[in-house]
Amino acid sequence: MRWPKDWGTRPAVMGVINLTPDSFSDGGQFNQLDRALAEAARQVASGADCLDLGAQSTRPNATEVGADEELKRLLPTLKAIRAAYPKVLISVDTFLAGVANQALEAGADWINDVSGGRRDSGMFPLIARAGCPFVLMHSRGTSQTMDRCTDYGEQGVVQTVLEELRAATTCALEAGVNRDQLLWDPGLGFAKTTAQNLTLLQQLETLVAEGIPLLLGPSRKRFIGAVLDEPRARARLWGTAAVCARAVEAGVAVLRVHDVGPIHQVVTMASAIRSDR
Repeated sequence: MRWPKDWGTRPAVMGVINLTPDSFSDGGQFNQLDRALAEAARQVASGADCLDLGAQSTRPNATEVGADEELKRLLPTLKAIRAAYPKVLISVDTFLAGVANQALEAGADWINDVSGGRRDSGMFPLIARAGCPFVLMHSRGTSQTMDRCTDYGEQGVVQTVLEELRAATTCALEAGVNRDQLLWDPGLGFAKTTAQNLTLLQQLETLVAEGIPLLLGPSRKRFIGAVLDEPRARARLWGTAAVCARAVEAGVAVLRVHDVGPIHQVVTMASAIRSDR
């Protein structure tokens, strides 16, 4: 399995490259091959430890396009980036096992599944056979329904997310996935209110203590916009930076972000402060 070169000394920075026309903050920017390659070059030069390619928008209310369209968007860019950067870690953001399989065959190193294996029964067996790292994210419902799935009962969002991640992990292990292949993502913004996202951030140590590396994807999300009263997604860099500094303090392993250069600086500085504490 391939992991970031500085694994364990500071959080790895995963750069987002959306190959879609409709992602919430950068839809249509990188859905042409030359633009995606240029963005990959920029992110690698800015300190990205891993590139996360997505060809299906998972923003609230996004329309699912199906495996054929997802692969049409994904494979040419994935192959081109792999050829240009043979040593760079590449993650593919998909919840479809067929897409994941072809992505791995085309050179992807990780699979990042926003459904945590819920959406496709073939995902866990595929990951078991491939032996690759797998980001198991907490979510509920689909892009169309997740905003109506925010009731976490009396025990609250942190304990419920923890229990649901444990349950998904059990399913993965029963399918043959090794525990050391897994990363957890609590799914900020997926079936969570602004208050619930903030509660998760306040109690990240509870999830980190489970011993599975934690990936966090706060970048430009609407809960940051709600706190800052900032409707423009691309203007939420400083709010994202604040979340990332908090994540370093808590011991998060990977940060998935759009603004790689500034967040790489945040992570490097916050890690230096934390290690000297």
